[in-house]
Amino acid sequence: MANKKNHNKEIKKGLYLIPTPIGNLGDITFRAVEILKNSDCILCEDTRISRNLLDKFDIKSKLISNHKFNEKKNLSYVIDLLKKDHLISLISDAGTPGISDPGTVLVKECAKENINIFPLPGPSSVTSAVSISGFSEKYLFYGFFPEKEKTLKEDFEILSNINTSIVFFISPKKINKIIPSIKNNFSGRNILICREMSKFYEEYIRCKVDELKIFDKNPKGEITIVISEKEHIKKNDSFLRESDKRNIYKMIDKLSIKEITDLISQNNKVPKKIIYNYCLKLKNEK
Repeated sequence: MANKKNHNKEIKKGLYLIPTPIGNLGDITFRAVEILKNSDCILCEDTRISRNLLDKFDIKSKLISNHKFNEKKNLSYVIDLLKKDHLISLISDAGTPGISDPGTVLVKECAKENINIFPLPGPSSVTSAVSISGFSEKYLFYGFFPEKEKTLKEDFEILSNINTSIVFFISPKKINKIIPSIKNNFSGRNILICREMSKFYEEYIRCKVDELKIFDKNPKGEITIVISEKEHIKKNDSFLRESDKRNIYKMIDKLSIKEITDLISQNNKVPKKIIYNYCLKLKNEK
């Protein structure tokens, strides 16, 4: 049976960013299905994955492959369609387009050309993970970890000093490799690891960062990680950044406590007494 379009006058023409289920197909919204059915075409990452979703809801709109390797090539063609008053939807394999998925390139061009862009609320592994974390409702979304170790080290240096929840995406093949860096930079915090959210084998692992262990084998399915805000700890330590502590550790056997205190105090507003006491404590532990 052919798909019948409603031609609903209330559906404005333009580009629609439509979130798709991150697992359970039942999580798609009624409005998302309606707009997809009325779309002149649907841009998607993998036509095979998207076809499973569209077939379930009897959506017959034309599919166009639009992933990170061809989205720039598609740009002029899609913009031309939008200028001709077409209704186009953009979806990703799962979740919200443009959030660690293709979409930003097209959205920027539409904004530049003054073309209507409409976001739909819907499934998101970011907000889903934060909502069940029990951590601070103020959060920073980082996305996928970078490939280069130097970039990761530099970014973690900054992130370790931010006192909010932090959300990361990671593939299961890389989780064990990244755990040592997480433990080194976020000691004292809590962590929530979400795997296969909304699917049959969904799993949630909660523990202290310091208690995090390497997986015996790489877990299956996409993973979302939430690291908590900093916990209130002893006042003598709470004012010192993790980077300061590491620098002190490197200098403790080479310089006097007074010299270290003077050096560290030059770059921040930490009282010298706190720096001095931390150095003294570290010296006694060695």
